[in-house]
Amino acid sequence: MTPDKPLRADARRNRARVLQAAEAAFSAEGMAVPLDEIARRAGVGTGTIYRHFPSKEALFEAVIHDRVGQFADEARTLSAAERPGEEFLAFLGRVIDQAMLNKALCDALEAAGSTVKPSDGVQRDVWEAFGALLGAAQRAGAVRADVDVSDLRALLSGALAMERHARDSDRPAGRLTGLLLDALLPRA
Repeated sequence: MTPDKPLRADARRNRARVLQAAEAAFSAEGMAVPLDEIARRAGVGTGTIYRHFPSKEALFEAVIHDRVGQFADEARTLSAAERPGEEFLAFLGRVIDQAMLNKALCDALEAAGSTVKPSDGVQRDVWEAFGALLGAAQRAGAVRADVDVSDLRALLSGALAMERHARDSDRPAGRLTGLLLDALLPRA
């Protein structure tokens, strides 16, 4: 398969099923999950996986890129929502919750400590989309005006670290994220 040649419809569907099955498998079992198990879950043969991804590591990286891209798409869509402030806070909470279930995704969003990092283009895209949603929420008066994308990136990284720490204590999951989200609300 050449990179310039578009995939047939059935090949696109197979690739999407493989990515979906791989995301679930990697999230639950980590890199130890065998490729034949991912193929079984996707309803394809292992040869289909190898036609799209030359190795398990390449599949793993594609899963992370795909998920980060989905976050960017969702943020762009929500920036045009009727209530962007509510959507921003709910979205940020979902991103944190989902990233906590997948260490590689968590590391990719933090852009630290992982061997799998989204490409510069994917990183730029996701933070531009997060910035657009943040800006819409700020224009709606629902989020502090003094927060920028750099702050958001640091806050997201901090929230992921706080939630990992909370899992090792007696704090309920999500409590620290709730405190962080409250801190983003405009001052009275």
